[in-house]
Amino acid sequence: MKDLLQAARLLLLDLASTVLFLILFLLTHNTLLSVALGVALGIIQIGIQLVRRKPIDTMEWLSLFLVIAAGTATLLTDDPRFVLLKPSVIYVIVGIVMLKPGWLNRYLPEIVKAVASDVAVIVGFVWAGLMFLSAAVNVVVALAASLQIWAVVMPVFGIVSKVIVFLSGFLALRFTTRRRIRAMPAPQRDALLNSVGWRSDLPSEAKPA
Repeated sequence: MKDLLQAARLLLLDLASTVLFLILFLLTHNTLLSVALGVALGIIQIGIQLVRRKPIDTMEWLSLFLVIAAGTATLLTDDPRFVLLKPSVIYVIVGIVMLKPGWLNRYLPEIVKAVASDVAVIVGFVWAGLMFLSAAVNVVVALAASLQIWAVVMPVFGIVSKVIVFLSGFLALRFTTRRRIRAMPAPQRDALLNSVGWRSDLPSEAKPA
């Protein structure tokens, strides 16, 4: 889980330098200035870690490398799309981490883990699939559309897709947990609920008729 959270944090940090580059480029149309400040932000992010004497792991160095490599490619080719491809690499890293079965369990209540852990594994794979899909969509939009379109499409796609997956996963886990609890024999159900401390909080629809 630590690796997952680290990858997610790096995605946000990487997007910060990309967003800064994008805003500056759209406002000034100055590739050199936009790339320089975007790369500077990436270096500052690592520098803050060093000043605070916090360990910098491989993924953080990878993020910095992507900032510098994409910035250099942009300057050499005068094509700002290289900067927009960076988030796809981080999306892939997050997706790979999410392929570990059961990574979602640590976020779930005990009752859900006890009753619907198999569904949680499926939901976790769906999240991984969304990360890979996001990486692919980002590549397509970055290469086929203008910066202005990318600036609109990717934030909207990112927010809407994640909300849909979150709500769908939540509803699937909630429905499955309640249905399986209701289907249990009363002694088994009571023993399970007591073991997770849910006896007093059992929803009325989960109680036997």
